[in-house]
Amino acid sequence: MFRTHTCGELTSKEIGNTVELAGWVQRSRDLGGMTFIDLRDRYGITQLTFNADQNAELAERANKLGREFVIQIKGKVIERSNKNKNIPTGEIEIMVEILTILNTAKLPPFTIEDETDGGDELRMQYRYLDIRRNPVRDNLMLRHKVSLEVRNFLDKKGFLDVETPVLIKSTPEGARDFVVPSRMNQGLFYALPQSPQTFKQLLMVSGIDRYYQIVKCFRDEDLRADRQPEFTQIDCEMAFVEQNDILDTFEGLIKHVFKTVKNIEFSDAFPRISYQEAMERFGSDKPDIRFEMEFVDFTAMAKGKGFPVFDDANSVLAINVAGCADYTRKQLDELTEWVKRPQIGAKGLIYAKYNLDGTIKSSVDKFYDEAALKEWMMAANAKPGDLLLLLCGELEKTRKQLSELRLYLGNSLGLRDPSVFKPLWVTDFPLLEWDEDNNRFHAMHHPFTSPKPEDMDLIDTDPGKVRANAYDLAMNGVELGGGSIRIHDKALQSRMFDLLGFTKEEAQAQFGFLMTAFEYGAPPHGGLAFGLDRLVATLGGSESIRDYIAFPKNNSGKDTMIDAPSPISAEQLKELGVKLT
Repeated sequence: MFRTHTCGELTSKEIGNTVELAGWVQRSRDLGGMTFIDLRDRYGITQLTFNADQNAELAERANKLGREFVIQIKGKVIERSNKNKNIPTGEIEIMVEILTILNTAKLPPFTIEDETDGGDELRMQYRYLDIRRNPVRDNLMLRHKVSLEVRNFLDKKGFLDVETPVLIKSTPEGARDFVVPSRMNQGLFYALPQSPQTFKQLLMVSGIDRYYQIVKCFRDEDLRADRQPEFTQIDCEMAFVEQNDILDTFEGLIKHVFKTVKNIEFSDAFPRISYQEAMERFGSDKPDIRFEMEFVDFTAMAKGKGFPVFDDANSVLAINVAGCADYTRKQLDELTEWVKRPQIGAKGLIYAKYNLDGTIKSSVDKFYDEAALKEWMMAANAKPGDLLLLLCGELEKTRKQLSELRLYLGNSLGLRDPSVFKPLWVTDFPLLEWDEDNNRFHAMHHPFTSPKPEDMDLIDTDPGKVRANAYDLAMNGVELGGGSIRIHDKALQSRMFDLLGFTKEEAQAQFGFLMTAFEYGAPPHGGLAFGLDRLVATLGGSESIRDYIAFPKNNSGKDTMIDAPSPISAEQLKELGVKLT
């Protein structure tokens, strides 16, 4: 061993002891006769002292150490004269007797400090240096703790950790697959799994009634802050269960993780609302319930008053921004321009101020008298000092636009406190969603999701109204995970494939193995998958999962550190039987 202790554990109890430490030079200070070096490792920082009066040659060598040099020292623990209460080792320092340079280092392209001068792209290019910084290392330690507690909880609940294949068959449903050409079977391709969905269902058929896996998944889709081309799921499945059994089990998992990792205790059961209710109240299937501003439907009140914008609209929706009647015209104009951006797509924004003196001022005073505006205020439960903001248009689009505005205001008003955690279950999702481009239904979750038993009669008559036995756990505006009760009956699964537009031949080619398995006694089963990256980011108070992945991709899906993806040689392409066009 190169060290007897780490750089984060020595205290005044070790004063007088001789120790050996190894690590990286964080910084150096030459004060004439004395040189001080901060030595850093994963565990912390310890101050090293070199006294030129006692050993001039050693002090001279210390003065030549550069940032990030890797060194080993041997010396005596002494009491530090200028104590640093901000670090655990701040009461001591090491009077160095032997210095060994294990490796020199180039000057890093950015400072290895908590507050660095390196931009995102530069730090990703040198990610191995970025990980030396405390914030990044702490994020990875948080991820480790979460993974450990997930495993502890599921193990005690009787779940088996079972690996499933990474090279699988490509399927047409869901996001775009990453595909891998087969050298031994030229002209044929594997796909990287978007999830282990069919395999975990096969494990239920196999009698492994409680399965889990912390597993890599892959989706070839456009990236954003909470999305990477490769990500990690806490993937789980249970047999002989109903929906409430699954919600109770995995609510218990989340409560356990928050308690053991963050010492945050949820004493009450997580709220449960339907998808329909979530859309009506928040315009989102992953609502942030840390703050109010719930939607109010003004359609009936606002239409028929001679205001063409509202009269021609399919819906008129409002939110009450409490205490913001003092917004200036400039602020309201800025909000209007914000919702008109292409990313939001609204045509404009209507406001109504409930002034502290009881009067009401709106941007549509020409069309609505004070009595009508008072009715608006009553409907929105507004009080003097509040501000109403209204959007209109096609219902689904307007909900989406107003949801984005609600979140934007939540951020700007400081209502989305990252230290506050508000979970809720969203249930009863639609089974299907209509694809206008292809003129067909798609499964909202996946083709193996079971319909609600009470909606079975609608499958043939009105499939768009069929609800799924599906559920998501949302927290702070983030979908942490979701799942469903699965179809375990071959006949119902065949009906589902028919509904989704699969021919018998296509269904057999894609999922024949699963249908055959169902013929051998498939138990009722269901499951859920949490996004580990999103869960850890939420615990860390961040919207970006990239900060919690050791070696992430950038927004273009590239790893700038290893330069991937990259071209392959003509010989490799020939061996695979692949030509580029």
